[in-house]
Order: sequence, then structure tokens, then C-alpha cells
Amino acid sequence: MNAYADSSLITSLYVIDAHQPEALRRMNRRPAVWLTQFNRTEVAHAISQYVFRGKITPIEAERVWTDFQKDCAQGIWIPINLPEKVWDTSIGLAQRYGPTLGVRTLDSLHVACALELHAQKFWTFDDRQARLAEAAGLDTAP
Repeated sequence: MNAYADSSLITSLYVIDAHQPEALRRMNRRPAVWLTQFNRTEVAHAISQYVFRGKITPIEAERVWTDFQKDCAQGIWIPINLPEKVWDTSIGLAQRYGPTLGVRTLDSLHVACALELHAQKFWTFDDRQARLAEAAGLDTAP
């Protein structure tokens, strides 16, 4: 099975939060999960947000980033370039679903990546993003 995971799922594997047990359960099935530079950037920002909100210290953030980098080096995440058509697909999603679902740019970019990569699963803990993924025909079931 292959999956596209957004930063909410990826970050939950490294920072203790309410979603961590579910994120670990999904990854225990050993899916092939792609990782774009977009994902990496979002994970870095998510970790920084944990520090900003006082949920982790800067030292803990360094440890989290190091653990993530080690997993990247060990092949836990499959590096892949953004598909060429991701921008056009994202625009199409915005035009089709934006007026009714209120999706954000990042939501449509994640969903567009999954669509263009032909992901079998789309994993997120973001409700708005999940609604867009489902509307676009992606399987969001755990």
C-alpha cells in the first residue's frame, strides 16, 4: 500500500500529541509513504509552531528534527519530487471546491500531490483537508 501523508500525521509521529497513537498505528502497517520537499518544509514549520505555543522546548525541537532526519536517511519516508502538474491540479481543486469547502492553498496542494502521485491512501488529521481529499475521490480511511 502507498500513502500520501500530510504534515499533521508526520509531525504526530515525532511530537507527543492527541494523534500520535493513531499515526503510529497507521505507520505500523509499513506503508510506502512519499515525502516531498513541501512535506519537509511543513514539518519544519509544524515543529516550530510547537515551540512557539510552548508545547516543546527549542532543545526538544532539535531532537524531533534530528529524529525526523534520521528516519529520512533510513528510508522510512520515500523522497519524491513534486509532480509537475501539481500546481494546475491545485488550482482546479481551488476552483471546484474552494467556494463550498473553504479550502486553503496548502490543503489543495497536499491533495493535488496525492492525486498526481496516484496515492492509494491520503492521511491527515486536518478535517478541512480530509473533506477536500474525500470530495476529490481520495481514500482517507485509516
